[in-house]
Amino acid sequence: MISSTTRIALRTRLGRPHFLRHVSMGGNRKISHSIASHYPTNTLISSRAKDDSALVEMEKVKPGHAVISTFDLFSIGVGPSSSHTVGPMRAGKIFIADLQELQMLEKVKTVKIVLYGSLAATVRHHTPQAVLLGLEGSDPETIDTGTISSRYEAILANKILHLGGIRRITFDMDRDMLWRWDQVLKTHPNGMRFSCFGEEGELLATNEYYSVGGGFVVNEKTKIDENLFYKGVDKSAVHGARLHQTHNAAEGDQALAQPAANDPGHPPYPFESGNSLLALTRKHNLTIAQIVHDNERYFGLSEADINDKLMRIWAVMDDCIRSGVSTAEKTLPGRLGLRRRAPMLYKRLMRGFYPGIATPDLQLIGSTSVGAIDAPESDTHFSSYANGSDGCGEVSTSGKTPRAPWVIGSFDHAILPMPPRKTMIPAVDFLSCYAIAVNEVNASGGRIVTSPTNGAAGVIPAVLKYVIEFISDDPEKSIKTFLLTAAAVGMLFKRGSTISAAEGGCQAEVGVACSMASAGFAACMGASPETVLQAAEIGIEHNLGLTCDPIDGLVQVPCIERNSLGAVKAVTAAQLSMASTGVYRVTLDEAIEAMRLTAADMSVKYKETSLSGLATTVKIPLTVPAC
Repeated sequence: MISSTTRIALRTRLGRPHFLRHVSMGGNRKISHSIASHYPTNTLISSRAKDDSALVEMEKVKPGHAVISTFDLFSIGVGPSSSHTVGPMRAGKIFIADLQELQMLEKVKTVKIVLYGSLAATVRHHTPQAVLLGLEGSDPETIDTGTISSRYEAILANKILHLGGIRRITFDMDRDMLWRWDQVLKTHPNGMRFSCFGEEGELLATNEYYSVGGGFVVNEKTKIDENLFYKGVDKSAVHGARLHQTHNAAEGDQALAQPAANDPGHPPYPFESGNSLLALTRKHNLTIAQIVHDNERYFGLSEADINDKLMRIWAVMDDCIRSGVSTAEKTLPGRLGLRRRAPMLYKRLMRGFYPGIATPDLQLIGSTSVGAIDAPESDTHFSSYANGSDGCGEVSTSGKTPRAPWVIGSFDHAILPMPPRKTMIPAVDFLSCYAIAVNEVNASGGRIVTSPTNGAAGVIPAVLKYVIEFISDDPEKSIKTFLLTAAAVGMLFKRGSTISAAEGGCQAEVGVACSMASAGFAACMGASPETVLQAAEIGIEHNLGLTCDPIDGLVQVPCIERNSLGAVKAVTAAQLSMASTGVYRVTLDEAIEAMRLTAADMSVKYKETSLSGLATTVKIPLTVPAC
């Protein structure tokens, strides 16, 4: 039994105590958001007729700004969950890195792991392997996804764990890992405790970490500063501006884009709300993307760095889509045995919307833009579409008459049955296909971009892919505008509410992603900042109350389809905002506050625990074909 008074103070790369300690378990829960969210939301309705000073003055005073790095919000990791995979893997690596820094790693004989709340409730699938591989020194961004399963199985079979890749210890899953789904640590539902012991069984160090959504990891001592640096495991490599900036700076005071190393300062354009962000765009005549871009310069990035990082993020997103639509795998891992749909959907789109696409003389979709997807290979399962048939019995272009369609219903009835027909709605069909492709890659543990989480990773790539392939005449400009604008909205949600399903249900994941994608789409269409934020508001307003109840704890049902609908809803929200500029009564700030209140009131059964909803009404194995 670890004494509750045991404390081991480790000094991190920040040069200040980082306490590893045992904390008594508690059942109190709360949303981990800024104190700013406790202040009443504003009721301001923005108008071009009001000047910028009035806009700022009417905003309730809040003590902190929302600015974090775009490249913390969009980070490269592995599936299937940012909270249950990426975060725990980072936590394990951080724990080992601190032990190595203090030269304590060689003294470790055993490691004990306790997982709490939501992490324990859905843990049997991917969290244990993420934690153990993190303790072995792996990082979500660089780990070889093809080796994850085999390495995990080897640890279980051999009962050997290589801490940091260098210290070999005995590890027995049944003895050394404990699941406490019935208990929740007070800081966040996704809590985990790591403890290590020496040769004589003495406690060397212990710490608690919290996976707070989007791959972000905090602990009790550093949670206040979480937005500044905690995704950088090696904190000595993090730019000084991220370590020392203050979140209490005056709004709108422009600072140097590249401050001196000893300048604590703040980003040039700090904002804590949608209204303050809107005021900045008006005061400085900048777009939202330009505001975020200049703030990134403050974090020590050059123009080339920002460009390279954004294009790298998009490249991973695009590779996800390509992998999802071209894979030869038929089913997703897990007991559900869910069939993959993205390859089938893509082939039908390419052979229906663009008949004959498989022929070499026809231009590929996106062949003149970034990231064209190759035409699908021939598949006898879809031979009717390849032959030009739409499945309705018409004569195809090849002159052959396909088999008549099967009509359901009686012909001896006053209401005659409807014959089957195929309707193409290109925007909806392509958005759905792209989103499903990404989330099927995520569900299989592939390389993914948290945007802002893994469970909602398909919405933003799908909408951006659609912009690039069917709308944009300057793909690189669209990519940068879209991602930077979406990041600004994501920052507002993270600061004012949550992006963790364990705190807010699926509204915090797919709902936030839909809002971010709506803003990005509107920005790429040249909408004003006010209209962009209106699009973001519509995107979240109609996702409020969305629950997280994954069947069997897998990020598959209803998660994959939900991303498809989130992408379609994002474009619809943006179109609606652009068609009714200035005609609205709910601000983005009010919607974010509504989401926070909804999350606080939501039952824990609907917060990523698989304790109610679809997770309990659907029987396993599935009672209907998983197609």
